[in-house]
Amino acid sequence: MFAFIKKEFYHIFRDYRSMVILFGMPLVMVLLFGFAITNDITNARIAILDNSKDIITSQITQKLISSGYFILEKNISNQNDIEKVFTEGKIKEVVVFEPNFAQRLKTEGTAEIQLILDASEPNTANILSSYTSGIINSYSLELINHSSLTPVKINVASRMYYNPELKSVYMFVPGIITVLLMLVSTMMTSISIAREKEMGTMEALLVSPLKPYQIIIGKVMPYVALSFINLIVILLLARFVFEMPVQGSIILLLSESLLFIVMSLAMGILISTVSKTQQQAMLLSMFALMLPTILLSGFIFPIKNMPEILQYISHVMPSKWFIIIVKNIMLKGTGIGYFWKETVIILGMTLFFIGLSIKKFKIRLE
Repeated sequence: MFAFIKKEFYHIFRDYRSMVILFGMPLVMVLLFGFAITNDITNARIAILDNSKDIITSQITQKLISSGYFILEKNISNQNDIEKVFTEGKIKEVVVFEPNFAQRLKTEGTAEIQLILDASEPNTANILSSYTSGIINSYSLELINHSSLTPVKINVASRMYYNPELKSVYMFVPGIITVLLMLVSTMMTSISIAREKEMGTMEALLVSPLKPYQIIIGKVMPYVALSFINLIVILLLARFVFEMPVQGSIILLLSESLLFIVMSLAMGILISTVSKTQQQAMLLSMFALMLPTILLSGFIFPIKNMPEILQYISHVMPSKWFIIIVKNIMLKGTGIGYFWKETVIILGMTLFFIGLSIKKFKIRLE
């Protein structure tokens, strides 16, 4: 029995892939869940529309910026600029001060502040609204205690862009589309070449007149059609079951989704070429993609609140860029001019994975 146990230890230690899964997965999961799962928000980018430009509005603006929760991205001059700054995607909140703010506070004892938020991420919008209202209310109390303005009341009203009812489905549907397309597409192709090796049919491919790139394309094409059908079903369910709007071009959404599908399938082929068995391919695709796709894509948790190293890692996650594209098309109704960089990144990743798959497949043939 002791000799058998010793032999089993040697067998496990020789299989480095099993060792990576055994010790690497718990380590990665603890780090990801510990650092990525947080609802705290810091350094959110905001804009200020100050129609009064007096000492009180300046003090409130300074109070917001010095809190650590906000970064003043820009000052805007009129109401028409608000939608423009939201479509650019950087700014999450616009704080609007009414005209004659300090004068109204002095003479009438009340003044108005409007918070306009990008509610395509409803959780973030709710948290930012709470932070801003709390800071303004705190300033209002300080004003009462240290001045002759008694009583005064600063009314804060919130308005949500793109998702006025704060439906959580507006946040989850783009993320679910991304996660399902990526995981299902990648896993479908990750076992394809590995299956040929396991079943002993790889020899037939080796002696065929097909070149490596033709085999790779031949493996990918059927899954492109199946994944595209899967996409159509998901979009139909999102529209008619969850009442998810599509404000932008449906043709553009399908085109971007098709590009993302091809990229995911190419990634699956790459995993398949470096895996000896279907089980290894499945575990590798799940281990390497599932948690990072969910946690580091901005699907649920804001990436800007994560440690800097995780923010850099998120840049290589294709799902991060595709979620930005889907939200821009479905919720904001913008065109490719607002997310062409994300499209180029996904296209570059697609070419990289296809090229690397062909290269790895050539090495296998030799």
